[in-house]
Amino acid sequence: MSKIFPKVFLSAVFVVGFVLSGAAFAQDTPPAASPDAAAPASAETPETPVDPIIARGKYLAAAGNCISCHTRPGGEPFAGGLAFETKIGPIRATIHSTNITPDADTGIGRWVEADLIKAMHEGVAPGGRNLFPAFPYTSFTKVTDDDVKAIYAYLKTVAPVKYEPPSNSLIFSQRWAMSLWNKMFFKPGRFEAVAAKSEAWNRGAYLVDGLGHCSACHSPRNFAMAEIPSQAYAGGAILDHVAEGVVRTWSAPNLTPVKGGLITWTAGDIVSYLKTGFSAARAGSFGPMNEVIANSMRYMTDDDLKAMATYLKELPPQDVITDAISTEQAAAGEKVYTARCKECHQSSGRGGMFSAPPLAGSAVAQSADPSSFINVVLYGPNTPEEQMGTFGSWETMKPYGKVLSDEDLAALANYVRSAWGNKGGPVMPADVAKQR
Repeated sequence: MSKIFPKVFLSAVFVVGFVLSGAAFAQDTPPAASPDAAAPASAETPETPVDPIIARGKYLAAAGNCISCHTRPGGEPFAGGLAFETKIGPIRATIHSTNITPDADTGIGRWVEADLIKAMHEGVAPGGRNLFPAFPYTSFTKVTDDDVKAIYAYLKTVAPVKYEPPSNSLIFSQRWAMSLWNKMFFKPGRFEAVAAKSEAWNRGAYLVDGLGHCSACHSPRNFAMAEIPSQAYAGGAILDHVAEGVVRTWSAPNLTPVKGGLITWTAGDIVSYLKTGFSAARAGSFGPMNEVIANSMRYMTDDDLKAMATYLKELPPQDVITDAISTEQAAAGEKVYTARCKECHQSSGRGGMFSAPPLAGSAVAQSADPSSFINVVLYGPNTPEEQMGTFGSWETMKPYGKVLSDEDLAALANYVRSAWGNKGGPVMPADVAKQR
């Protein structure tokens, strides 16, 4: 590899690490989820589809959260134009989602089934144009042809919108580099069931690893922004909004059964969280996950959510080693916690019904990357209405960005990340400043 190649290579592909969602979950070879499952109101067509293939595609598109990535604020559903800000080192650039309505001139109105199959399985658009993995074909390649065809059938029924998304930054014209990237990091191929595992496990693996592309956010990446298979679901990082017009890093927690992951979560906890954004014993959704819950997960059938939970509970453990927090660092934070947090989260860190979520054992609090914990304290969780309507859900925490200094918040984080048996690495004032 030449010395010039990495710079051009990274510029062409770095957006892959910063997209939360924007595709469709798919169905396994076993019986599909109910085609009558609800879809987001904003994605509804004038009449509920009666063709079973279209109905199934509607469910898959809703379950996969296509609408979140392919709808700009105030825009028509699926018309694209949502901006994704990206950054590697000093380089900042923007890429926009495409119009996937059946408009012939600006959307996919001229695409045939085979075009969508090739795009999702190989990352190649009509005309042989390589796609960037912001469209996570590295996961979509696992989806069956029939499921892609169902999604295609549904997308052809949504209202066509004549809209051309804004131009992307110049570096996203370097599509030639994707051919090299694909040879190094992309392994095409459909999902293969594991005979020794249950039907539920296989269904969950198909949803989580395939069009669900959960690993796109929840796995670390290498120098070329490709996922690291040996560290799958150990936690990752994405860029997204923390406030209107403000984009910062969010850390996606470890989903494997380790102390800083989901080891204490039951399958029921996971299902409740995905369905409502709220699990009374564990956590509530915030940040980028809010859209995933509101526009996608809550429309999935219970059987599919249970299958996903089954698979997640059996992931290989991926423990991330961090430096220990000193006694002095923790002591300084305890004072802040007592003054600002104890009333709701309790001295035990267990929180309480209607008051606050537990911090003891929290995957977010113990994440190797503290960005999400810092963001929630600085900006508040922006709890979605869907979660607020769940019995037992907590009061929305106010933002503390104007209350706590960088030093105070770092001290607080160090206390929370080391108290009650928690195990997280130290947080410095500079880490907080970076998130403001």
